[in-house]
Amino acid sequence: MKVFKLILALCSVFVCGFIQASPFILSVDSTQVAKDSVSSKQLYLVTKNNSVEYVCEILNDDGREVLILTQNLGKIYIPKSEIRNISKIDDKKSLVRGEYYEAGPFTTRYAFTTNGFSLKKGSNYAILNLSGPEVHLALTDNFSVGIMSTWIASPFVVVLKQSFKSSNENVHYSVGTLLGTSGYLGNFDVYGGLPFANVTFGDTQKNLTFSAGYGFIGSFSNSNNSAGAPILSIAGITKVGAKASFIFDSMFGFITAKSSSVDPFSVYTTYQTTNSFGFCLMPGMRFQTKENTAFQISLAGVSIIDLQTKTATTFPLPMCTWFYKF
Repeated sequence: MKVFKLILALCSVFVCGFIQASPFILSVDSTQVAKDSVSSKQLYLVTKNNSVEYVCEILNDDGREVLILTQNLGKIYIPKSEIRNISKIDDKKSLVRGEYYEAGPFTTRYAFTTNGFSLKKGSNYAILNLSGPEVHLALTDNFSVGIMSTWIASPFVVVLKQSFKSSNENVHYSVGTLLGTSGYLGNFDVYGGLPFANVTFGDTQKNLTFSAGYGFIGSFSNSNNSAGAPILSIAGITKVGAKASFIFDSMFGFITAKSSSVDPFSVYTTYQTTNSFGFCLMPGMRFQTKENTAFQISLAGVSIIDLQTKTATTFPLPMCTWFYKF
């Protein structure tokens, strides 16, 4: 009981602190928007060959050099030969502390769980974890398909996700499922899945997601060996700069496992059922210095509590993740 109270207290502290730190999850902070806006005129993002970016107005372009007006440095002349790209900034909400933040496909993910945001068609991305790779393809604006595996290509998991539009731009929904097999390591005998649904409050810069699902695993050759668990999750992200974000992810589940064994000296089969409670807390940081790449590190911890013996097994699970858009 003390463990449950501690978990509830940790989640309450995080949710309350997250909402207090992000007062415009449900409403736009006009003061911050005004501060981030250089002016009411058309703004541009000028990117130099060395990846230095300027949020600015363009005052003059004579073909050889560009005269820009920035908020912090004033007027600057930049030779055209040093400029890699010039793009319009149509949404000034994308300005964070004077820097440009571009929402990409990575904003649909936390450390492990996903949220209600949809991938735009063609916004495909890959993930490289310490455990293995992932690839996710946006077939339409609201439907995506992904594949997850290990570096030895077994086991592997197929991910399906369908997002839904809401009349409120700050509320997003999605449903989906993970379906997997043990692959060649277990002669494809073991299977599993995790159907889920979630709701997300906020925008791509700051949001909070509540998810629920049911995980299961079983064996084709022995129906008595199986496990199932209703799973809940609270996750969120908040920008701490245009290129860095704080991320929190979590999973909680009541696990019921069933197993059977045959006594080699008799014809009797022994059946056993165990019940446990498991949770994983995954705080971390994400750094995105380029539009098509990002790096994330999470200091995760996992605990599994046997409800019969009241004993707990706890271990760290640090995660390093590289995101690539293609």
